[in-house]
Amino acid sequence: MKESWKPGTMIYPLPAVMVSCGATPEEYNILTVSWTGTICTNPPMCYISVRPERHSYDIIKRNMEFVINLTTAKLAKATDWCGVRSGKDLNKFKEMGLTPAKGEVVSCPIIKESPLNIECRVREILSLGSHDMFIADVVNVQIDKENLDETSGKLELDKTNPLVYVHGAYYELGTKVGKFGWSVEKPKM
Repeated sequence: MKESWKPGTMIYPLPAVMVSCGATPEEYNILTVSWTGTICTNPPMCYISVRPERHSYDIIKRNMEFVINLTTAKLAKATDWCGVRSGKDLNKFKEMGLTPAKGEVVSCPIIKESPLNIECRVREILSLGSHDMFIADVVNVQIDKENLDETSGKLELDKTNPLVYVHGAYYELGTKVGKFGWSVEKPKM
């Protein structure tokens, strides 16, 4: 039997990412976000949703750029810490032992320890209520070469042990149960 609840945001799991921003080392900051995702393939676009009172909000709005840094179980503590501490008075890179590295296209830094960095340029900001959505064009992606299959060159991001967020807790990915299209594949003879 089902029970009705008041409307709420109960779509889980979500990626737990660290968003880096800032045009100069003095304003570099990291914001943890789980409200993020892909919204278009061609052109490649994604979004993050941020509360206007967050310290990073004004930095992103002023510079109109950010980087989505995917996280791993190894980065779980830094991911959580960067989400519950304000960069207003702290240098989150220094405090968490993370390395700011140069973005190839955007002026804000990538997080070197992240296995994949998605450089974004804001196209539009939608004010939605408690959060504003930064809709962005993906202008570059940096990946760690160690996450490429040596034979095929295919990105094997699942092997990095990606971190996900589910209703207030962080988790590692579990067992693979299939792949895209496997339900309709014809048996191999």
